[in-house]
Parts: sequence; C-alpha cells; structure tokens
Amino acid sequence: MGRLDEVATKLSPQQKLHLRYLEARQIAFAGNYAAALPSLTALADQTTDPVLAFRASATVIDLLVAQSRYEEAFARLNPLLDQLPKMKETDVRMQGLGVAAQLYNEAGQYDASTRYADQMVKESTDASSACRGWFYKSDALFESGGTRLSADQLRDGTVACGKAGDTLFSLSFQYLLAGFDMRQGRSESAIHVLQASYPKVLRAGFPPQISEFESTLAKAYWKGGDLASATKFANNALATNANRPYSESTANAYQVLYEVDKKAGDSNAALANLEKYVAAHDGYVSRLSAKVLAYQIVKQQVLAKKLQIDTLNKQNQILTLQQKLNKKAVEASRLYIVLLLIVLASIALWTYKVKRSQLRFMKLARRDGLTGIFNRQHFVNEAELLLQYCRKSSRDACLVLIDLDHFKAVNDTYGHAVGDRVLQRAVEACKSCLRSTDIFGRLGGEEFGILLPECTLAQVLVLAEQIRLTIATASAGDGAPGIPISASFGVSTTAHSGYELRQLLIHADEALYRAKREGRNRVSVIDHPECA
Repeated sequence: MGRLDEVATKLSPQQKLHLRYLEARQIAFAGNYAAALPSLTALADQTTDPVLAFRASATVIDLLVAQSRYEEAFARLNPLLDQLPKMKETDVRMQGLGVAAQLYNEAGQYDASTRYADQMVKESTDASSACRGWFYKSDALFESGGTRLSADQLRDGTVACGKAGDTLFSLSFQYLLAGFDMRQGRSESAIHVLQASYPKVLRAGFPPQISEFESTLAKAYWKGGDLASATKFANNALATNANRPYSESTANAYQVLYEVDKKAGDSNAALANLEKYVAAHDGYVSRLSAKVLAYQIVKQQVLAKKLQIDTLNKQNQILTLQQKLNKKAVEASRLYIVLLLIVLASIALWTYKVKRSQLRFMKLARRDGLTGIFNRQHFVNEAELLLQYCRKSSRDACLVLIDLDHFKAVNDTYGHAVGDRVLQRAVEACKSCLRSTDIFGRLGGEEFGILLPECTLAQVLVLAEQIRLTIATASAGDGAPGIPISASFGVSTTAHSGYELRQLLIHADEALYRAKREGRNRVSVIDHPECA
C-alpha cells in the first residue's frame, strides 16, 4: 500500500477505483469496520466493473457480519451468489465462495457451508485457496458437533495449510486443530499447537484471531492446572477484545478468570467475573440467535417475493383468460372461472403457510430446542418485566435456581442421548408443580431458573421441596430406567434481595453453591438477618 501511494497520481481512473477498494480493505483489516463500510458499499453499488463490484460486495458482507447486521448480510448474499457463475477469475470466485461458506456456517447452515467449501477445494489453484476451503469445511463440520470431522479430513487440511505458509487461514486452521484437541480432552496438545503459532498470529495482527488464540490458551492452561498462565492469557484476550465485548473469546476469558478466582477462594472477584461472563455469554448467544433468525427472515422474504411474482403472473394470466372468456361459450367460461379460483386459493394457501412459518421461527427463537421451555435470553426478558410489575404493585416474588446433581456423570456414563432424556424428565417434573403465572427457563446446560410472583419465602420453600421430591422420584424414562436423578436448589426473594434480577441471580447462585457444598439434593436459601 505504501508503494501504491507513491504512484497514486499516475494511476488510471479504473486503477484508482481498485486503489479505493484496497484502502478500504486495509482500514477494515485494522478493525475499523464502520469507517471502511461506506466506501466499499459505494463501490459495490455504483461501479460498472463487475469484478470490482463483486469483490467489494463480498467484503461488504464480511463487514456487515462483523457489525452484527446479519439480515443485511444475507440480503446481499443472494445477489452475490447469482453473479458467481459469471466470475471466471479463480481468486474472485474463491472470495465469493468463501463469503458464502463462512456466512452459512455462522447461521448454523452447516450443509450449505460444507458444499461451498468443497467447491473451493475443488476449484483452488494455489495452496492458500485450498487452505481456506479446508478451513471452512473443517470449521463447519466441527461446529456441527464434530462427529463428522474425521482424522483424514484434518490431515488433508493440515497438509494444504502447511503449503500455504503463515497466512491468516493456515493459522486459523491451527486454531481449529487446537479446538479439536480440546474437545478430545488433550489440553497439553492444544497448548503445544497454539503456542507454536501464537508469535505468527501476533505478527499477522488480526485482532479477532489473536483473541481466539489467547482465550483458548487460557482455557487450556486452566484445564492443565497452570493458573498463572491461564490468568495471563485470559487478560490478554480481554485487552485484545476491548472493542468486542460480546464475542465468544471474551466470554471464554471471563469464564477462565471466574474459575481461577473461585479456586483461589476470592469470592468477590469470582462473582464479579461471573457477572461479566454471563453478560458476555448472553450477548454472544444473542448474536448467534440473531444470525439464525436473520437467515430465516431473508429466506422467507425471498420466498414471499417469489410468491408475489407468481401472484402477478397469475393475475396476468387471469386478465388474459378473461379476454378469452368473451369469445367462449358460457359453459366453457364457467370452467375457466373454477380453475382461476383454484389457482387463487393455492396462492392464498401458500401465503398462509409462509406467514405461519415466520411465526414459528419467531417462537423458536424464544424457546429452548430440547426442553421446550424459555431459553436464557427470553427468560431474562420476561423475568425483568414481571419484576417491574411486582415492584410497582408491592408484591413479593421469589427466584429459584435448579442444578441437576452429577449430570456430567450421566452424560459420561450413558451418553448424551440419555442425558437429554434426563433433562426432559426433570423439566416435566418441575412443570407439574408450577402455576401458569410462573416463569420457567433453561439458563444453560443442566441449570434452570423459576421466577414465582406473589410468593413468600415460606411458600417458595414448600414448593421447592415439592419439586425436589418430584425430581428425586423420577427416572430417566423408558429408554433408560433406573437412573437416579436429583437436584440442588438455591432460593432468593425480593424481600431480601430487591427487585433487580441481577441481584436475585447472584444471591440464588450463592445459595445453590451452598446446597452443593452441603451434600446436594437439597434446598438452600442465602443467609439474611431476617432468616437467621
């Protein structure tokens, strides 16, 4: 870029447009997405050079994703893919295929992402492009659960990225290898892979990639028992992510600091980091949900637009048929009218189905996919609204946190399918004891929350004990009979903790940990002077 600046005055108008594109890319690479986006958008929408417009549009999609503007990103993706068959230059096609693979992967459309990544590997003519394709494919398989990510695929990707040198994608593939090791419980191997590439990552200078390496190193060191190194890399990740508070690496860094402080016995610092972890994690999960919802919304908009075009075509056909009716006999005219009514009814039916699908997707965004109860984000939203009502009407409310005991042992012993049935049976046991006005949600893993309005401490203790007994007498179901289930309960009340959900969660979490320490399968309340 420095050499180009020296000859900028000698460039042709077309070359100057390409220079504008490179300058905007340079600004975006440094992390200033908002400053780069206007120039790239103008190039994508206004330039007459199809190749430059394609490149600029692909980069705009990347920046929209970075700014969490997912619906706009997906809206631009379809026109970009329509132009892809016209692009003959291999590097231009690689950029378009890579954008599609990455965006579909982030929206959870792993099959579509793998399809575009496979196309990249097939069409690549250099090691760098092949590495990018293998990275996107492996990342999609890894994010989809990892069971489809074979050692052969990792080996082929490693070979391709080894030939590519120290590019961003070859370094990202090393990060993926470390993630695979972490998932298999090989933290020492993950540390070796990450530390070998960490100096190269720092030299590359791409902040999101640096923070991913640092947060994963922190997690690996924590699992290996090296708390000092874990703390160091967790703080490094937070410093690198100063402008990205709701990323996965930020949440992971706060989680490591929380675990380190908890092990060191510093409860105040642990609670502070736990609160930051919850905020970062909720923000990250909200971003994931927004990506999936944006994909579904744009998909429905495309379908609705297609139906609208079909409707216009049908209307034109109706006009044509009406003109022909004047030349037909009455009996034939009636037949055409019946056929037209059937066509219109079909269009109305499809429109109804599209609307119903949109409503279903909105409902799915609020519900936990496994248990059917509120997910964490919707539980928090509903709970805050209910607490505001209770405060204004001077009514008591109680919060109960529930954590299934030894749930990891169930998963490790019987497998995740049985673990899922255990969670579903525990949820059914809880629902059988709750009122229609109570708010019930899954906060994560095997932890659940219940907010009970117009309920005193004495009443909630009776109810919590009833739920505890109901869970304890339940089994995992017909698919795995005889598996014991128990849960620990932490209780907080507005009478003692106030009407702020954050404070209620902190006090209930403290009570829950005390129940765990005292032997599990019990109900515990945070100590207050009034309860002594």
